[in-house]
Amino acid sequence: MKKIVECVPNFSEGRNMETIETIAEAIRKTPGCSLLDVDPGKSTNRTVYTFVGEPEAVVEGALASARVARERIDMRTHTGEHHRMGAMDVCPFIPVANVTMEECVEISKEFGRRAGEELGIPIYLYEESATQEYRRKLPQIREGQYEAVKDRIVMPEWKPDFGPAKFIPEWGATVTGARFFLIAYNVNLLSTPNQAHRIALNLREAGRGPEEPGQFKEVKGMGWYVADYNLAQVTVNLNNYLVTPPHILYEAVRDEAAKLKIGVTGSEIVGVVPLDAILQAADYYIEKEGL
Repeated sequence: MKKIVECVPNFSEGRNMETIETIAEAIRKTPGCSLLDVDPGKSTNRTVYTFVGEPEAVVEGALASARVARERIDMRTHTGEHHRMGAMDVCPFIPVANVTMEECVEISKEFGRRAGEELGIPIYLYEESATQEYRRKLPQIREGQYEAVKDRIVMPEWKPDFGPAKFIPEWGATVTGARFFLIAYNVNLLSTPNQAHRIALNLREAGRGPEEPGQFKEVKGMGWYVADYNLAQVTVNLNNYLVTPPHILYEAVRDEAAKLKIGVTGSEIVGVVPLDAILQAADYYIEKEGL
């Protein structure tokens, strides 16, 4: 049976439509790759691509997109709401069908090795591919964002897994690895960014710190303002929707917003999600509304 792997590269460009489309076209033209979604954001200045294919194909698709970014994205002039450390900021590989997590670990390492050698860029491994426990989570590696890469990359403990251990100003650094399905989910609020962030602190697993953890496991989040919508958002990554699904997070945001007397105007998913997560939400609201 055919092995299917999902790749979700995030690029630090959400405003230049020519660059966004050129990256998309590089993926489309890669034999064996099917581009499922392109989600640019002007405020975040970031675009998330989702494509699938067999193991060899997704490696080639990821490399093709990275080559375009190497030519067209310059981190020295990048600004945006989203945390970032590189032109191709993060490039995860996710098992979809007839492929194991262990195989995706090897796929990510093959991509990292080739990207480091062929493009001369620093590559870090994270999640299931991590070689050090203190470098397992993306926030650990991306601490200080692009602006911190120059000083951190020369430290022995932050030597990249692949590529040069030196600062490439126009690129920064890239993180790759194998992981479970992650759902990027945003809830829209008629509020200030500070109010949105207050709600995020109450709900995300890390909370306000070790002494004051948040309500939900496997949730990372923050609050920000999105000029495109003229709204604030609670923006979250649901690392495991089987632990905390989107509809439960949405209801919790509504409850927290009600306490602050602010309105919730809807929500959005960035990229694609497993059908199971949508069916869970349908079952929940059918029961809740007595349909």
